Amino acid sequence: MLPDHALDVLVQAGCTVTRDRPLAKLAYWRVGGPAEAWVEASSMAQLVAVQASGLPVTVLGNGSNALIHDDGIPGVVLRLTGELAGLATDGLVAEAGAGLRLNVLLARLDRAGLAGGEPFAGIPGTVGGAVVMNAGSLLGETADCVQAVTVVLAGGERRVLTPAELAFAYRHATLPPGSVVASARLGLTDQDVSGRLARRQAFLARRKATQPLDRPSCGSTFTNPPGDHAARLIDVSGLKGLRRGGAEISRKHANFIVNLGGASAEDIRWLISHARRTVRDGHGVWLTPEVRLLGPWSPDALEVP
Repeated sequence: MLPDHALDVLVQAGCTVTRDRPLAKLAYWRVGGPAEAWVEASSMAQLVAVQASGLPVTVLGNGSNALIHDDGIPGVVLRLTGELAGLATDGLVAEAGAGLRLNVLLARLDRAGLAGGEPFAGIPGTVGGAVVMNAGSLLGETADCVQAVTVVLAGGERRVLTPAELAFAYRHATLPPGSVVASARLGLTDQDVSGRLARRQAFLARRKATQPLDRPSCGSTFTNPPGDHAARLIDVSGLKGLRRGGAEISRKHANFIVNLGGASAEDIRWLISHARRTVRDGHGVWLTPEVRLLGPWSPDALEVP
C-alpha cells in the first residue's frame, strides 16, 4: 500500500491525488476495480515529479484499449490533463499534449483549416496512447505524422525522441522502459483539406455501419496477422456470439468483444484467451492482442496453454 507521505510529495508538486478512485466508468469496457491512488498531472513539472517519485506508475489515457483487473490497479494511476492535454500550432506543425483526446485534436485541426491527422479518425484514445501503439486505420498510422515525441523517463529526466529512435512498427513504438509520453510534434498540411475531410467522413461512416459501436468495447481486440484479418479467423472459427458472463464476441464484428451489461474483466480475459486458443488450434495462427492488461494480472493471463 502506498504510504501517505509518498503521495504528499505529489500533492506538494501540485498534482491532484485521490485514493481508491473507481475506474470502471473511465474505461471503454466499463469493467475493473479502483485505482489505489488516482493522480492527475497538468504540467510538465508535475509529470516530472511523478516520474521522480519512484512510485509505481500506470498511465491511463482514455481507457480505450485497457482491460483493468477486477481488483483494480495498485500504485499510482496517472492521467495527463491541463497543458499536458493541450494543443499549440505553429504553421504546419502542432505540439499536442499526450493527454489530448484524438477526436478533440481532429476537431481543433478542422477549425484551423488544417489536415494531416487522418490516421487518428475513429480512434477513441489520446495522443500519448496513439504514439505508444502507433495507432492507425486504413487512413494511415501515427508514424505518418509524428516528427518528434517528448517523454519523461523513470527518474524524471526529459528526453526528445525522433521517429528513428521510436522505431515505429505495426501497432508498436519502442519507448524507454518506464517512460511516459508527454507530447508529440505533428506535421500537418493545408493542402486538399476538404478532400481529406471527405475521405475521413466516408471512412467513419463505413466504420459505424460495420462495427458494434453501441456497446462498450475496446475496439479491435487483436492486431491483424500478416496477410489476413483477425475478425475473419475468429468468425470462421465459429466464435461469433460466444458469451462468457456479461461479455460476448460481437455478432457484428468478430474482432470486438463487447460488454452486454454486468461483464467482469475476467469474463473478457477468458474470451480473449479462448479466441486465441481456438484460432491457434484451428488455423495455426497466434493472434496478438491490442489490449493492455492493467492491474495484478498474471504474466501469462492471455497466454494459450
